Amino acid sequence: MAGGDYPDVSMLKELAREQLTILLGNFYGKKDLVIDPGLMTPLDRLTGVQFLKHKGVDKIFKLEHKEILGGCDQRVYIVRPQVKSMRNIAAHIHSDKRAGKLRKYRILMVPRRLHVCEMILEQEGVYGSVQIEDLHIGLIPIDSDIISLENPQLLDSFFMEGDYTWLHTVARTIVNLQSTFGTIPNVYGQGHAAKIVETLVQTLTSELGEKKSPLQHKIGHIVLLDRDVDYVTPLCSQVTYEGLLDDIFEIKCGAIEFGPEVTGTEKVAKTMLNSEDAIFSQIRNRHFTGVFKYLSSRAKEIQANYDKRHNMELQELKNFVSEELKGLKQEHRSLTLHIGASEVIMKHKTKGSLKRGDLQDILGVEHNLLEGSDFRQCVSYIEECIHRQYDMLLTLRLLCLLSCTTSGLLAKDYQSLKLKFLHSYGFEHMITFFNLKKAGLLTEAVTGKEVAPSSIESNLNKLADSRGVGSAVSYVTSSLAALQKKDWFRTVSKKLSLIPKAGVECNLQNPNDMSYVFGGAYTPLTCRLVEQAIQRQGWGGLEDVLRHLPGTNFEKIEARSAKGGKSTVGSAASKVVLVYFIGGVTYSEIAALRFLGRQKGYRIIIATTAIINGSRMLRSFVETVK
Repeated sequence: MAGGDYPDVSMLKELAREQLTILLGNFYGKKDLVIDPGLMTPLDRLTGVQFLKHKGVDKIFKLEHKEILGGCDQRVYIVRPQVKSMRNIAAHIHSDKRAGKLRKYRILMVPRRLHVCEMILEQEGVYGSVQIEDLHIGLIPIDSDIISLENPQLLDSFFMEGDYTWLHTVARTIVNLQSTFGTIPNVYGQGHAAKIVETLVQTLTSELGEKKSPLQHKIGHIVLLDRDVDYVTPLCSQVTYEGLLDDIFEIKCGAIEFGPEVTGTEKVAKTMLNSEDAIFSQIRNRHFTGVFKYLSSRAKEIQANYDKRHNMELQELKNFVSEELKGLKQEHRSLTLHIGASEVIMKHKTKGSLKRGDLQDILGVEHNLLEGSDFRQCVSYIEECIHRQYDMLLTLRLLCLLSCTTSGLLAKDYQSLKLKFLHSYGFEHMITFFNLKKAGLLTEAVTGKEVAPSSIESNLNKLADSRGVGSAVSYVTSSLAALQKKDWFRTVSKKLSLIPKAGVECNLQNPNDMSYVFGGAYTPLTCRLVEQAIQRQGWGGLEDVLRHLPGTNFEKIEARSAKGGKSTVGSAASKVVLVYFIGGVTYSEIAALRFLGRQKGYRIIIATTAIINGSRMLRSFVETVK
């Protein structure tokens, strides 16, 4: 595909910068910026400090409850529309009034204002002191094929609380994509949130009255997937290089910080992880076993390029310094960091730590759970994790994987593991179990005999049943019902060949199947669904599989031409697929979809509400003592 035909997602960054420029420009003169902590990294990715300085920003503060002393006579807050943020802003304004400081205040809400925020400001008595604007920062380009809302709140707000607020934002981003790259003619979706988003997209499009022209198509297909369609994938340990970096160091908005254990100095090295890094682009999607070999060979090549300068004439040396030396230094720095990171990963992989267990043992348990073998041995290992008080999120991850792969735990096992967990980690986590149950991550199997729950748990379950009205309640009920269908995971795994047959080994160095991202043990369900949707041009023939998954499935396929039934979508656009994960995507799934795109000749763009891993996903549901 020609470069001009492939959607350039970096345009989204420019659109966001333009809007921020206009809103800051409307506030004339010097101004201070107070930014929501969760927006610091995304804003830095979009603008950078120098850009903000050029727009009249004097000082930049992080939004906290404590008072901000000093600063300009004008202050701009850039925040998510959250109650806590509104109360912090109100506290700042009251503090200024007590000190006799007169300022002008403007609040830019990302991505839009909510009525509840205005109510809080009014209750706090500061509504008349502020101007409120919407700052429509939507999908942020993380790489040439990844765009993210960087909004992890959607995961628990929708899948646990049944709150539809952020789905409007997801729909709005799709409408903006279509206004930039043309209407997407073929839509396939699975999940309750996906269906709501598709309906909202149609409503917003009709309200905007956009013109539809097949000549504008740059994206031929969009696949919308709810996270709860496949909880199993994020619960598995990642073994691709980029996935391991995220698990151990945590990648934030495409950037990573390496500490002294990697750099070998007291300094912290912050680097961007994207396809512009020649070294990283070659190893990011590889299974970790193939990373050291590549880094070693690349180190020898770079050293050979350095050494050739010794035999150069003066003119050749000048050309070398002006043309090659800078690139070699950049590659050398990148190589040094990735070798250091690989060594840290190896220590985690082989030795583990007192709180994290041994990775090889954990992978063995995960593979047994995926295959449905040695159930009691897996339960025993999880009990050992509980008794040894391993990292709580690791233990929860294995518990949830046990539940998801067995379609819910038997009441006896559920109550036993729950009691041991609460004794070991604290009884405040009774709420954590309640949250995980609402989300469908850790459930009891529906059987004829039910163990009588405790009075507290009974009250929590009643609250779960009556916490809302209408569709919010029916969503949780239907999701739990779908998740608890007998042996749904085994059935889906068999029909979609998610688990390789016994005796079939995956070549991890030169893979021929997406299962390599989990060491050949498992193909991500979401990625297999994308593959089937592309191949079949819809969900036709998959009814027996999709009925086992939460939510509903839908498709909207562009009308075929009368002659030969061929699509009117251009040949270039027909090979471009946008996969939108509502609730988050893992780096393992991204690697698998990149492999699928290369294998099938498609260009796959991955859009998501956030990039997650098992720990970050579960952290959304964990109850913390305040």
